[in-house]
Parts: sequence; C-alpha cells; structure tokens
Amino acid sequence: MRRPMKSLKVNLDKKTVSSYDIRIGAGITDRIVLLIAKTFKASHYVVVTDSNVKRLHAPALIDAMTQAGLNVSLIDFPAGESQKTLDTAVEVVGKLLALGADRSTVLIALGGGVVGDLTGFVASVYMRSIPYVQVPTTLVGQVDSAVGGKTAVDLAQGKNLVGAFYQPKAVYADVKYLETLPDAEFRNGLAEIIKYGIIEDTALFGKLEARIDDVGGKDTAFLTGVVEACLRIKKSIVEIDEHEQGLRRILNYGHTLGHALEAVSGYRLSHGEGVALGMIAAARLSEKMHYLPAQETRRIEALVERAGLPVRIPADFAAPEILARLKMDKKKKDGAVRFVLLKKIGMPFVNGGLPEEMITDVIEGMKA
Repeated sequence: MRRPMKSLKVNLDKKTVSSYDIRIGAGITDRIVLLIAKTFKASHYVVVTDSNVKRLHAPALIDAMTQAGLNVSLIDFPAGESQKTLDTAVEVVGKLLALGADRSTVLIALGGGVVGDLTGFVASVYMRSIPYVQVPTTLVGQVDSAVGGKTAVDLAQGKNLVGAFYQPKAVYADVKYLETLPDAEFRNGLAEIIKYGIIEDTALFGKLEARIDDVGGKDTAFLTGVVEACLRIKKSIVEIDEHEQGLRRILNYGHTLGHALEAVSGYRLSHGEGVALGMIAAARLSEKMHYLPAQETRRIEALVERAGLPVRIPADFAAPEILARLKMDKKKKDGAVRFVLLKKIGMPFVNGGLPEEMITDVIEGMKA
C-alpha cells in the first residue's frame, strides 16, 4: 500500500542550490530510498549511523537501497553525545577515505541529533564538501535538528563550538522510527516540541496542554501532525534567517542555559533535560524582568513536568560553574550572554544581557 507523505520545502537563497525538500510520513522507508535514488544520482552512497541505530534501523535501509541497485556502504560509531567530537569526525573521514568516497559520494545521516550534526559536519569539510541527506530517527531530529543546516562537534569547553552552517540536500522524517525510541530519548524530543509552542505557536502549546499524553503515547496520526507543525515553524524561520543573524535566534529558547547545564553534568544530563530546565529558567528570568506574567511561567513549568521532563536543577550543580559555562556560549555578543526571553507565550525576544546576580538567583531557586 502506498503510504501518504506530507511534503514541505525549505526555500533558501534562489542564487544557490541550497533549497531542499522535507518529506514526512509513517512507514515510508521504501519511498525514501526511491526518492534518494531518483533525486541524488551517485555512484556511491554511505550511510553514517551510531551503534544503536545500526542495530535497529540500518539493516532495513541498507537492504532497500541494495535492492534498488544502489552501491551503499555503512559507517558507524558508538552512540552518545560523548562521541560528537573532532576525534570521531576524523575517524569517519578516515573510513570514507578507505571506502574511496569522493566528491560525488552522498552521505546519509541515519540517526538522531548527534549523528545528524556529526555527519553534516563531516560532509561540510570532506574534500571541501560533499552532499548529505538527513534521515532522522529520533523525535529531536525529526522536529528540530535535521532541518536548518547547523552542523557541529563538541569540545571539552562546551557544545557545538566547532561547526558550520551546511544545509542537507533533503530531510526524510519517518515517524515509524520513533516506535523503537526509548522513553527517555522520546522525552528529549518533547522538550523541543514544547519550545515551538512557546516561541511561535500558541495553538500548538494549547494542544499540547490538552493532549500531551497522546504525544507521549506515540499516537502515529497525532504525532505526524505535531512533527509537521514543528517543521513548518522551523523552515519558515530558517528561510528568513539561514545563518542566525536575527530571527533564528529565537530557536535557542531554553538552549543557552540548557547547554551549560549539559556541560556541567559531563553530558549525563540529556539535551532534552537541559532544554527543559533552560526553558523554565528563561521563563523565570522573563518574569523577574517583569515581561512574562507569573501564570504563564506556571503554565510552562506545568507542561514541562507533565511531559516527564525535569523542573529542578540538581543540587550539586554549582552556580559559579554554570555561569562559567554560560560565558563560553557561542551566541554571546560583546562578552554578554544573550538569552531568549518571553513577553508572553508566543512572543519571544532576544535579551542583550542579564545581571549575573539575577541568573544566579534563578538557578538557586530551581535547585532540587
């Protein structure tokens, strides 16, 4: 049976060839392969994935590509944020060289945000750039990180400090992949979905308040609609501000403090958990600055908690260390850390700097 797919397009600068299609559906692996074969003709395709996805989803994709007559190879690396490093990128480059990959080779990022970020980064630098396609298998990847061309690796000093804006040639989101996602990893994606409701779509936020259990229960039809809603928001923002010079900064809501908390935890705290705490902190900062009404802060905290995400910062996270990590944030300007704050749900803005005492007060007030 031919399964339906939703189709979106990210329309970037018409002087470039960087615009690309997004396809969304359930159980569409065979159609993804046909689209890759038809749209990106190459003598060699390399699927890049992690050790978890290699076991769960890579065999079906590799088999389908082989049956379609495509020359396909597989590269994998250990799963986890700790692997998103320059060392791993160099290892992947070495494997590409051993496979004889050249500038006409197409990389296929099969996995979550780590796989997508690292594969995109490798694609941006290998032989001065080769094409890649995103096939996200996690909720974070499908609603957020696979679209927009942000590629990067982490350093000991912080997340995503080495990278490039390098757009994929296409994004194919099959929500059936989410059925194998562990609950904790699924909740990571819920944080990004809630973010979109907070910064742009009050109707989505209200829908999540009413039906968060349907998302958490992985209701396919509802989930497909939510993925599409988030990607429509993401694509519309990227189209206006591809390189994060203005509007796109609102997508960092919750991420400024969230990334610092992840780093302080040694990445034991997941991305979604960090973003969840960062969103609550940003709401509380907005309230302290007399922008956001207290009842809207409470709505945000309540939805985050109902999604099964943390609302308290671990007691052993020292505020001075968190502040030190904040000062390494790549989005700072003239030495000032830039927070995305709220005037109300659906109305974000970028603040040019906040007093350290206020940030510390919010951190301490959120301690478990």
